[in-house]
Amino acid sequence: MTLDRRLYEQFRQIIHEGTKFLVVGGIALVVTTLGTNLLHFQAGLGPLTSNVIATIVATFVAYAGNRWWTFQDREGTTILREYMFFFALNGVGLFIQLACIVATYYALGLHGGLSYNIALILGIALGTLFRFWSYRKWVWLSPLAGVAPALPGSHPQEGPPAVRGAGAAASG
Repeated sequence: MTLDRRLYEQFRQIIHEGTKFLVVGGIALVVTTLGTNLLHFQAGLGPLTSNVIATIVATFVAYAGNRWWTFQDREGTTILREYMFFFALNGVGLFIQLACIVATYYALGLHGGLSYNIALILGIALGTLFRFWSYRKWVWLSPLAGVAPALPGSHPQEGPPAVRGAGAAASG
């Protein structure tokens, strides 16, 4: 077996999940960016309020795509548990986005469309890195039997105590 093939086999699951996550995230990015810009520049809402509203809408889109496509091969505990963790972790991602906007808009005083959108995209990118890691770790747990084995750090026994108990109950 060639080195390329061995590396692919070792990282196959994360490559497939990462690719799907980026597709879903791309759709959510469009919803967030267009929504934020329409609400801020067309409707006249504040820079933070615009982003919060658009991100909440994009979160519903992202949940559906990630739940039923990206992480479809991972064990679910309950929809309610997944939903609560997903939205809580998206809140952290939103905070990362807002921090970038606050730094640009208020701390640096850059109010133009270009600087606003650069801050928005940077915040979304940083928040996306956090979201991918946290979804794999705490929202959608280990893969179902018969699918590629879980990667290190993605086993339910390694999550926070509340998640560990939920994961253990679902898989036991």
